[in-house]
Amino acid sequence: MAQVTQADPIVAPQSAGPGARRGVGAMGLARAYFELTKPTIIVLLFITTVPAMVVAAGGWPGTGLVTATLIGGFFSAGSAAALNQFADRDIDLLMRRTRGRPLPAGIVRPAHAVVFGVVLGVASVAWLAWQVNVLSAALSVLAIAVYVGVYTYGLKRRSVQNIVIGGAAGAAPPLIGWAAVTGQVEAPALLLFLIVFYWTPPHFWALSLRLQDDYRLAGIPMMPVVWGEAETKRQIVLYTFLCVALTFIFGAVAHMGAVYFVVAAAAGAGFIVLAMQLRRSATLERAIPVFLYANAYLAAVFGAMLVDELLFG
Repeated sequence: MAQVTQADPIVAPQSAGPGARRGVGAMGLARAYFELTKPTIIVLLFITTVPAMVVAAGGWPGTGLVTATLIGGFFSAGSAAALNQFADRDIDLLMRRTRGRPLPAGIVRPAHAVVFGVVLGVASVAWLAWQVNVLSAALSVLAIAVYVGVYTYGLKRRSVQNIVIGGAAGAAPPLIGWAAVTGQVEAPALLLFLIVFYWTPPHFWALSLRLQDDYRLAGIPMMPVVWGEAETKRQIVLYTFLCVALTFIFGAVAHMGAVYFVVAAAAGAGFIVLAMQLRRSATLERAIPVFLYANAYLAAVFGAMLVDELLFG
């Protein structure tokens, strides 16, 4: 295996803190704390949680329960994101994509980010246990532990399989949603977990192909840096096939209808075609289209199961 040289950590000046950047007032600081929750990633929470709840309930599970679950999920994901950014503040400063985040930019103090993350985590557990159920709260704790402990501190800087195993945290929302409705984790919920789990690597590896210079500079052993572009492309195709296959297995187990299967087939075919085109291409020009399509694919599949269950279930 190729070796990745760990870059010397670079941190923001000690004097940097809330409002350290010129022109950052109360609204700017509030925006920075919101950015610590990685709101674009939290969209995944909404995309995968609500359809899982609808399928679990065999219809709309109630606005109150959905709202309570999403609030708890937001706290959980925000906690993990803030603690992740605290841990990665040195390498975030090295990479073009991340150096504008609140910590490397000196807008939020590291200690404050930790407090913010811990408070959100405690709030998530307390809220879900009170408003939803204990199982959903326990799954929230597990998701935070995997993302922060296993992925961020354990694997990200050490293993080429970092995003594969760490993807379990991002796949937790449908489990939490299912548990919120049923109080259990059943076979369909596990299949939804696996769909997101196998979707995560091709989605992220496609992006990492274009950002491999950043990862190399920061000493992060992402697959393109360690195994090369050709093997990364091959792995993207493999995981894409597994992800698409799981959508059909889920449809059969959960007794989904024609709307779901048509969308899963059409969207899955597009995903596979793009992944295959990326593998055959001598350049990386198709990497970002795969990344963007992966986002649309996940939304289409989970949206289809929601529509299918609500309108035709």
